[in-house]
Amino acid sequence: MLMAVGITVSVALMINTKREPLHISFAALCVAITFHRGGVLFNQFFHQGAWLLIERLGLLALPPLAINFSRELYRGQRLIRQRDVRTTTIFSVSLAVLLFTPLGGWQYAGSFLYLYTDAVLLVCYLSLIVYARQRASGMEKKRIVYLIIACTAAIATYTVQPLFNLILAGLLYFVMIMITHPHLTELHDLMIRAILILIVTLFATVIFYLVTGFFGPGPGPPFTLVFMVSFVIMIAVVPFQVLLKRLLTRMYPEIKDVFTSPFDLDEKLEREKALLLEKMAPVLAHEIRNPLGSIKGAAQVLLSEAESAEQRNLLDVITEEVNRLNRVVTKFLDYARPYQPEMRPRSVNAVIEKALAVIEADSLSSRIEIQWELHPHLPLVLMDQEQIHQVILNIAINAVEAMPEGGTLTVRTSRIESDTGDAVAIAIRDTGHGIPREALKNIFTPFFTTKERGVGLGLAVCDRIIRSHGGKIRVKSIPGQGTIFLIRLEILG
Repeated sequence: MLMAVGITVSVALMINTKREPLHISFAALCVAITFHRGGVLFNQFFHQGAWLLIERLGLLALPPLAINFSRELYRGQRLIRQRDVRTTTIFSVSLAVLLFTPLGGWQYAGSFLYLYTDAVLLVCYLSLIVYARQRASGMEKKRIVYLIIACTAAIATYTVQPLFNLILAGLLYFVMIMITHPHLTELHDLMIRAILILIVTLFATVIFYLVTGFFGPGPGPPFTLVFMVSFVIMIAVVPFQVLLKRLLTRMYPEIKDVFTSPFDLDEKLEREKALLLEKMAPVLAHEIRNPLGSIKGAAQVLLSEAESAEQRNLLDVITEEVNRLNRVVTKFLDYARPYQPEMRPRSVNAVIEKALAVIEADSLSSRIEIQWELHPHLPLVLMDQEQIHQVILNIAINAVEAMPEGGTLTVRTSRIESDTGDAVAIAIRDTGHGIPREALKNIFTPFFTTKERGVGLGLAVCDRIIRSHGGKIRVKSIPGQGTIFLIRLEILG
């Protein structure tokens, strides 16, 4: 089973679109493990010299490949150098050549090869500890510590072969996840992925025993064997699917979604809807605005010739409603059309001050007390100034409108320091009537509104802008007490 895990991990890394040196070095190490364990397995059954030779050649390939992977894993270290890779390679090749001579039949040859390999692997393990203590920092140090813990567990069970093989197989998969998902910096992130695989594997194992127990007359195979087979199948599904997809798409280029799950099809359908909306929006807006312009022009001509106050009032209503529909079309275009932000380092406080100056000048805010609590030493944020200004202005106007009888609008900025990266937080709070709980989940949905004459696109546009900046926006509200919008934007560096 360890042989199967090794080949599965190596194939998964080699078919990855990002073939980085780190991935290739670990894939080569897994191939060596596969040859070694495969030789051990088949030599037990066939007792042929060829399988013993494969076992020992795979064992000799481990030291230089382990040294090379260690160098690629922590490039900032100075403990293991390129010359160490060359030295172990030359020594392993020399020993491999000796295997084809009479010295290969020496009764202690196997023990010597295992001693040599274990010594090199121990050096890699100790260098990992030294690097974690002296040079690693931040997220990198955490990931290295997680790897040290996993390696320690494998070393502790070295003499208990069944358990050691199981832990070593898990270690190979753990390392693959760690190097292919560098954004998973927390242990719980890595563990969640591992637990997910574990749960699915246990489920497959239980299903196997239920089926064999129902149809089989005797006891089933050992639990560890069934568990390991299920584990191999679980981690082999994705690489096998990728290989099969590449093969079939070359044979039948017209097939597109044969390997797509129903959930992925739903996401694709949503993307296609968004693309269709982007194409339709300008055409629809043009067809609406042309008759609206004609209606407004005719109303203005009639207004100049109106004789009674009642006629002028009716024509004013027509003009006002035409202007309102034009604003609706403009908001619809803002939401639907693609927009490439001009990202530049900007001060969040400066953008907020500009937006609040507009609010203060508005007659609606005459009964509103505006409080500014801006952090004086915020770092710059990479953003489109006009878009973020639009977000702040839109949310602040909504807050003012939510306090028709007066209240307090508080805008606060702060710096967030966390293991996942530093960020700038913007909090916009009002003391208005709040948002009903059943409406909160749809607050960023296009065309959803709680206002009588609202369009329902303002907050949807805000959500799209913040997400395009790589940020997050959340809302909390208590009916009768107020609402707070929380915006998170990542800082430079």
